[in-house]
This record gives sequence, C-alpha cells and structure tokens, in this order.
Amino acid sequence: MTTRVWGYLEEYEAERKEILDAVDTVFSSGRLVLGSSMHGFEREFAAYHGVPHCVSVDNGTNAIKLALQALGVGRGDEVVTVANTAAPTVVAIDAMGATPVFVDIDPDTYLMDTAQVEAVLTDRTRCLLPVHLYGQCVDLEPLKGLAAERGLFLLEDCAQAHGATRHGGLAGTTGDAAAFSFYPTKVLGAYGDGGATFFRDEETARRMRRLRYYGMEERYYVVETPGHNARLDEVQAEILRRKLPRLDGYIAARRAIAERYADGLAGTGLVLPAVAPGNDHVYYVYVVRHPKRDEILAALKGHDIELNISYPWPVHTMTGFGHLGLRAGSLPVTESLADQIFSLPMYPSLSPATQDRVIGALREVLAAL
Repeated sequence: MTTRVWGYLEEYEAERKEILDAVDTVFSSGRLVLGSSMHGFEREFAAYHGVPHCVSVDNGTNAIKLALQALGVGRGDEVVTVANTAAPTVVAIDAMGATPVFVDIDPDTYLMDTAQVEAVLTDRTRCLLPVHLYGQCVDLEPLKGLAAERGLFLLEDCAQAHGATRHGGLAGTTGDAAAFSFYPTKVLGAYGDGGATFFRDEETARRMRRLRYYGMEERYYVVETPGHNARLDEVQAEILRRKLPRLDGYIAARRAIAERYADGLAGTGLVLPAVAPGNDHVYYVYVVRHPKRDEILAALKGHDIELNISYPWPVHTMTGFGHLGLRAGSLPVTESLADQIFSLPMYPSLSPATQDRVIGALREVLAAL
C-alpha cells in the first residue's frame, strides 16, 4: 500500500459515529443554511481563541479575500506578504485588485523575515499579511509596531497554524484580523471546504457578515452593499463543532510524530524543522530539506512512498503572477529553499509502524547518496 503525506481514513474510522451523527443533526434540524451549527461553531471557535468576533465562510481563500475587503483593502493598495505560501494567499490579494509585495524568508524557520518589511513599505501599503507557515507563528511584534506606526492593517494567515502559539498567544489573536482554512488536511479540518475570520472591531465583523451573504444584513433580498455567496455549509460547521474539542489532542499527536521523526532521522544529513524561540509548533506539515531532494523523492517511490513539496514553485515565479515583474533571484532564500524542501507524512492517525517504514526507507536512501 502506497504511503502518502496525508490520509484521513483511519481518523474517520475512529470518529465515524460522531461524524455521521453530525450530518444527521443538520439534516434533522429543519435549517440547512445559516443555522445553529454555523452560529454555534463561530461562538465556540472564538471562545477557544478568546477573541470577540468570528465570522465563518466557505473556504480559506475567501477568508483572506473577504477579510481584506472588510478592512477596506482594494484596488491600488499594496499588501506585504511572502512568496513561499500556498497560492491562495496571493490569489486572494489579487482578487481584491490589490498588489502583493513580497519579502524574503528566514533560512532556518522559512517564516517571513520581518526585518525586511519596513524597506518595502510605500504610501500605497495598506496591509501586512504574514503567513504562519507549516504550523508555527511569525514573530508579530515587529509587524504590530510597524502597523501601528504607519496606520496599516495586520491580517494573519492562520490556515496552517490552528492552535499554534508564540509566547503563549494563539495564532490569530494578535492582528486586526485573522483568516483560517478548514480544508480537510488542516490541523482542524472539515470533510470539505470551510474557512473563518477573526476581527477585533465589531463594525468590521458586521461588514464581513454582509459580504459573505450577498451584502445582506438580516433580511433576504435587502442588499446594503454588494457582496458574495460565501457561507460556511451547515454540515461542515457541525462536523467542525464535533472536532474542535479534539483539536488539542490532534496537536499532541502531531507533536509526538514530529518527535519520533527527530529521533529517527538524527544524523542523516536531512535538515529537520527548526522551531523559532518562543514558538509551540503544531506541525501541520513536517518539512525537511536536502540538496539532493529530487533524487531522494525518486528513490522513495521505489519503496512505495510518495511525498510532496510544500511548495515547489514560489508564487512570484508562477506564470499567473508574471505581471508583477519579479525576476528569478529577487527572493534568493525563498527560491533556494524551494529546490530543497519536501514534506514527510504527517497526520494524527499516522501509525508508528507506517512512520517507522518511512524513517527506515529514508535512512536507506540517504545512506546510498
């Protein structure tokens, strides 16, 4: 049986009764859209984080896109972010007519190099959008200071960092706003798409609720400002409600798997994940690095192990963003790491036996290089 970086069937088998009960709860409720499951999940997800306002949406891309719109970021504005992220981060910026401005990353943690941000600010900059990548948090204190000094918004991309903390503070609780994805692979994943946003300001949260519902406040057909159809599905909301109490357990399992990798792969020549001081990593993905990455991945296929790369193409090198005019070499650390990184299997139900098989195959392949 082929081993891949993610799978959910073992987890589903363990949680099957509760997941199916969640579906039945919604189908028996008499309300299939904007119902008690969605509102309940918003309250409970906000309470877990200790934030005042949570607005759910249909996916993580719209969480970023509509959060930007709710904050008033749009055409002609610049948003500072990174290019080593899933493309949706930047797709959402572009969808608002704003311009992404990239800074390079730290070579050890792969997170935004916050020391580079001030140099790229212009009078068009409206928002800083750090990505809490792979399961750990960007140092937001320098960005928070810059945002306050320059009158900028700070929007956290938390799609890969549910439950991650920095100096005890949860991802998503520092900025003006935060965006989450509940795509099935995430630390807190649905059985389909889903997303959510946090806001500190009540009026901005109300604007977000209108934007996800055609621009309507309460009454159907009364559009106050043109919006979108971006509501979180009731079934996914109820499933997320059932899974939220398990989040800390999922994180503990991921950390145990990461520790097992660290022990099993020590001394192999692989560069293992570095955790920034003050961070508690949740290991959404377990990203390692080696200059002979492609040879390693090819050899592992002979062991029936198929891994992936997060991410092989920095966003600024993609054809769809050629209009930004960034040449190869403009983000040297990002580009260099993209040629070396790859992800090992990481999900809470990964068995020790499967993980040992991956570790053993990796050690064998690396020894033969």
